[in-house]
Amino acid sequence: MNPTSHYAQLLGREIHWMDWGPKEGAAVIAWHGLARTGRDMDELAAHLAGQGFRVICPDTLGRGLSQWSPLPDEEYQLSFYARLAEALCDHLQLARVHWIGTSMGGAIGTVCASGLFAPRMKQRIASLVLNDNAPELASAAIERIKSYAGNPPAFDTVAELEAFFRTVYKPYGWLSDAQWRRLTETSTRRLPDGRVTPHYDPKMVRQFTAHDDDYGIWPHWDAIEAPVLCLRGVDSDLVLPETVVQMRGRGPGAAGRLQVIEVPDCGHAPALNVPAHLDPIEAFFRAAQL
Repeated sequence: MNPTSHYAQLLGREIHWMDWGPKEGAAVIAWHGLARTGRDMDELAAHLAGQGFRVICPDTLGRGLSQWSPLPDEEYQLSFYARLAEALCDHLQLARVHWIGTSMGGAIGTVCASGLFAPRMKQRIASLVLNDNAPELASAAIERIKSYAGNPPAFDTVAELEAFFRTVYKPYGWLSDAQWRRLTETSTRRLPDGRVTPHYDPKMVRQFTAHDDDYGIWPHWDAIEAPVLCLRGVDSDLVLPETVVQMRGRGPGAAGRLQVIEVPDCGHAPALNVPAHLDPIEAFFRAAQL
């Protein structure tokens, strides 16, 4: 299943995405995490495309092959990402979509499904999968992310960068050697001095400094009417068990539209690359008709 690579000007910024599967298939938006790229979704996209879904995997503004923002304090925030998602759906003429997001991608899905930032997205999202994301994130984990995301390391060799990724992303769970290599090669850029570093704009961390509580999104959670599946890594330091309890009592949880699966052998966040991750997602999407 070979995807195609695309670019478009959305809200005045060039955004890149990979497009998997048949164009007539039920559409899935698969959105990556904070310091990652859309290629993290390759295994998930290949699996769903093989089952007849069309899967769109964007690179967020400032990540991967998408443009870096010239206005980081204004555009590296959930409200702008929601508008970009709306513009992408408009560009692709997608009236209804399933959404799966890892970490930040889940938060973008939440604010889209609420309709509070981009009203037309509320009716577009038929179902929402949160991969280790919640309307409230543990403060200690946020501090950990801020400490490394704004100062990405640089290495002389790609092999050294791969070793770094294998360490910091160990909580993803099991990945094959080939998957680690692809993760590295699809999220590497070379600096002017020849060294290599993760492929994102370090200024994207301004989301945490210019918008102090951008990930405190309980009002959005309360406004969601779509069914939600939350995959939580059992060792996650970002989504705490007590937060899941609150999710069950509010918004789609209180309405009986929330499912929660504790994913073993993972922290933040499950890699979405093995049947134990992929099969529940496919089943959830099939149960939520577009």
